[in-house]
Amino acid sequence: MNDFQRLVQDLSDFLGPSSGLDSSEINPDRVIEIMRSYTTRSSEWSPYAHADHGRGYTRNLVDTGNGKSNLLVLVWNPSKGSPVHDHANAHCVMKILRGTLEETLYEPPRGSSPPKAKKRTLYREDEVTYMSDQLGLHKIINPDANHVAVSLHRE
Repeated sequence: MNDFQRLVQDLSDFLGPSSGLDSSEINPDRVIEIMRSYTTRSSEWSPYAHADHGRGYTRNLVDTGNGKSNLLVLVWNPSKGSPVHDHANAHCVMKILRGTLEETLYEPPRGSSPPKAKKRTLYREDEVTYMSDQLGLHKIINPDANHVAVSLHRE
């Protein structure tokens, strides 16, 4: 078993029979800690990193855990990203496996006004971040114009 497979197993074991990452009995800080313990090695996760160059990013399923949360490898095409979005009352932990991703956090929209950006953060290889609806909305982009970025998400 390589370190990536061990990470997948450790996350699945930690979630156990819970209701998923957003359940009250799960501490997201422990998921962050487990994700931080893994040092990225592309030879281990690259079998899951499939890219569709016609899209902003491609979601690739790695593990369904207990059936209540998914572990995904996302491949972000150069200069592409996600729209502004929420996480439907769920938690999301993201680890950068390759490259750099930029996250822009937004305050929740008020009335018909568009969401207002409140913070931008660059995340580099092996860094981990956390998102939930309590923090607001966000979008993720790959700021590199020439290379894909790859991230791992437990959501």
